[in-house]
Amino acid sequence: MDVLETYHLWADAHAFFHASPLPDSAGESGPLAAQAIAWERRLADGTPNGTLMRRNALFDALNGDGGGKTYLLHVTHALEEISRRGVLYPSGGCLVGSIYCAPLTPTDRGFRMHNLASYILTKEAPAFLAGAGAGAGAGAGAGAGAGVTDRAPTPLIFEITAPPGVYRGLAGVDYLRLGSIHLRIYSHLEYLLSKAERHQLRETVVGRAKNASAFLALAAAIAYRGVAVADEPFLRLLDDTIPRLPILGYLYFEVLAEYLMLHSTSRQTRRLAELGEFNNWLYKEMLFASFPAMAGKFDLAKFRPQPRQLATLLGRVDPTIDADHARTYLVERISYLVAARLFTPGQVPEAWHRTRWEFDSLTTQLGPLLGHLIHRELRSFGRYPDFYFYFDQHKALQAWNYWNHMDIVTPFNGTMPKGEIGINPAYPNLDYRVWRAEPDGAGCLHRTERLALTVAPRLVDIKHTLMRNNQWAEPTPGAA
Repeated sequence: MDVLETYHLWADAHAFFHASPLPDSAGESGPLAAQAIAWERRLADGTPNGTLMRRNALFDALNGDGGGKTYLLHVTHALEEISRRGVLYPSGGCLVGSIYCAPLTPTDRGFRMHNLASYILTKEAPAFLAGAGAGAGAGAGAGAGAGVTDRAPTPLIFEITAPPGVYRGLAGVDYLRLGSIHLRIYSHLEYLLSKAERHQLRETVVGRAKNASAFLALAAAIAYRGVAVADEPFLRLLDDTIPRLPILGYLYFEVLAEYLMLHSTSRQTRRLAELGEFNNWLYKEMLFASFPAMAGKFDLAKFRPQPRQLATLLGRVDPTIDADHARTYLVERISYLVAARLFTPGQVPEAWHRTRWEFDSLTTQLGPLLGHLIHRELRSFGRYPDFYFYFDQHKALQAWNYWNHMDIVTPFNGTMPKGEIGINPAYPNLDYRVWRAEPDGAGCLHRTERLALTVAPRLVDIKHTLMRNNQWAEPTPGAA
């Protein structure tokens, strides 16, 4: 794969946000281009909190509203070990290869935490450590060695000074768009497997896709032909298909999170909107209310709220949500994203009963889906977990190369501007300072100790992370 092709793949894996819609702003082409623009306008102009899609605290932080400096919170459970080696490594996951952070706003009273930051620091990280303690110590998932469950999560404040040539646009990496990249990387690394293993892997992912063809055909009919389908059978079929196509659990979660943040009209949501923030607590509470053991692991392949329980779950999270409207939205939005993120761009799948269920043939129709399936399968497939680190390191190197080409210092999660923001560890002459911080109980942090830490462009091993992220249970919301 040449440099230009790699660049194009990574450009297509980013969502570009603008002050006003542009014809190509959704990054789609072909038969879905008009729908992409229509969805962008619907989200921004047709929902109670849609104005936050274009103007929000995350974008303010990226634009250097802190006087040319960006202030970020990073949470770790292993500060002693990090300080001993003097190096902080990035993690994989939805931000590919970044130091995972959330925005901070400097005020006269200290650094005010974005609500995503406060949730991670005060609820999610402590819940994970408590769960690890209730389990088998370090073996329960914390993975930082004996005694990890005795440690409290530690907040770190990063001060990033933007260089003169920094990219002034808003480009966020969307992990749901990484399927084609996963497929291309595998094609370069597949000879780490034996011929028999390669054949078995191909047969496995093709079998998963074939046994999910009923749902894929239904989603395609809704997205491309506007076929009307009742929400109940659609959601039941989705639920039945998630075990075969784990990426659907991630997609389902992102759509539900998007709906909650855009449509909530609760007092807390309105208060946060005045601060320029989506209410991240909604989807966090939804996730942990339905799957309490998910804290810190974020293995969204297991995200399968039962269709008959969905109304109760949404009502428990936010009584202002109209469950019937939400279910209709889910059918439309999930169908569109299946077509836009899992089918090969520009292809309109037709005549599913004539599909040739062979790996090479399917890449022309379902290439991104196969890439997502391979990426998941490799975590537990034969000998390949021993090489999995290099798969993600390879992906991170490509991302860093693209970000450096674009002069992106602080990439963010572009599925939606929730507040998830990273630090590009490979940026040349990255200008940053790090402090240990203490919370004051009023939602603010205060710097207490300057730390001599270096950010290094090498992915941390998953066993050294505090939590695991929503991209195939990789590292890490807010952790080192």
